[in-house]
Amino acid sequence: MNGPELLRIVDAIHRDKSINKEVVFEGIEQAILSAARKHYGEDEVIEVHVERSSGHPTVKTNGVEVDSDALGELLGRVSAQTAKQVMIQKIREAERDALFDEYVDQRNQIVTGTVSKLEGGSSVINLGKVEGLLPRGEQIPGEGFRVGDRVRAIVLEVRKSGSRVKIILSRTHVEFVRRLFEIEIPEVSERIIEVRSLAREAGYRSKVAVSCFDNNIDAVGACVGVRGARIKNITGELGDEKIDIVRWNDSLQVLVPNALQPAEVEDVILCPMLGRVIVLVRDDQLSLAIGKRGQNVRLASKLVGWDIEVMTREELDEQLERAVQAFSETPGVTADLAESLVAQGFLSFDDLSVIEPDQLAEMGGLTEEQCDVVVEHAERESERLEQEQRQRRVQDKMHSNQEHDRQEQERRSPRIVEKVESVELNEDAGIAVEVPPGIEHLDSGGADSAAIGGDV
Repeated sequence: MNGPELLRIVDAIHRDKSINKEVVFEGIEQAILSAARKHYGEDEVIEVHVERSSGHPTVKTNGVEVDSDALGELLGRVSAQTAKQVMIQKIREAERDALFDEYVDQRNQIVTGTVSKLEGGSSVINLGKVEGLLPRGEQIPGEGFRVGDRVRAIVLEVRKSGSRVKIILSRTHVEFVRRLFEIEIPEVSERIIEVRSLAREAGYRSKVAVSCFDNNIDAVGACVGVRGARIKNITGELGDEKIDIVRWNDSLQVLVPNALQPAEVEDVILCPMLGRVIVLVRDDQLSLAIGKRGQNVRLASKLVGWDIEVMTREELDEQLERAVQAFSETPGVTADLAESLVAQGFLSFDDLSVIEPDQLAEMGGLTEEQCDVVVEHAERESERLEQEQRQRRVQDKMHSNQEHDRQEQERRSPRIVEKVESVELNEDAGIAVEVPPGIEHLDSGGADSAAIGGDV
């Protein structure tokens, strides 16, 4: 075995496969060891070492070094084949580990590739050294790809799968929006403008809260760009997804109204014990604040990290009155304690059922047993009210179905009468009318006629 030649092989593998030289040397040692065991047998104590500087291999059996000239002859053709297989396996494992380490470092970063094939709604993306999988669930709703399309996505997950590295990509993750901001807006990539929080429902709407360390720079305006040029590039990549850019503020009293834009907010009431914010709006702003199917308030809640409940002042007054009355009727709860609970934002038995006993004891001066009684009562009442609400929903659905059936019957009735009148005009021609069972005769102009449902 030629040492310089072995060193050239190690150096070539290191350059071509980006595999650490030490890993290659260890693979060669393991390959020689496997070949030697094949020749000498498993009972022999065999040691193999390759000198890192010269590439010279040393093999010892039972402590006795094997002559280098005889080493090649001893290994033989079968042993060499075994060594080759072990070496190939080691290189594949090292190559897989190198790819794994490379893409693990790129998690939540944008990569660009080309669609190489489509598999049942999922797209296989050629990233160069490796292929990534863009599942259907990680694609923006409504978008579709063809083979050859260039695609940008973030690396969502990297895992080892046998001798391969499996890379899962995503275009729906909220971090995809953050990375697009860094690419399209230089101030964000340079950290002059900071993206403080994001909330996203892929394909529909995103909210992005930004702030700037330089008071002379308008963070929102810089993100939008001249005539919206910068934000258009981002929304175009996201399939024309709407993006609300709002100013970040450390005060919830300011941040929450910003997050609920474009709705106008009258007042913000914080309920720290519940992690809730009650937002008061005018009647004409209620639907705008909530958004289509609750989307606006839902995204705003994710953006600020607090639950947001939107209502009008009249609705709040009604809830406060009902809550004080209901809590006052709870065993162990005085009128003062009921008002204190309501002042902290507890507006229902569902809220009261999750209160910490020590907080309740501190607010009302109750014992541990009294606190347990209050919480148990709140849990029972919450379950009862929830069951009643479910029953009401079922009844409302039944009434809705019945009303739909009634309207459908009324819609069809004129057609039936038209058929009957048409038949009456031809009675002189001797046409017989067969009346199906269960259909009553109708009175039309004083003459007997029938609703037609069978053959004429």
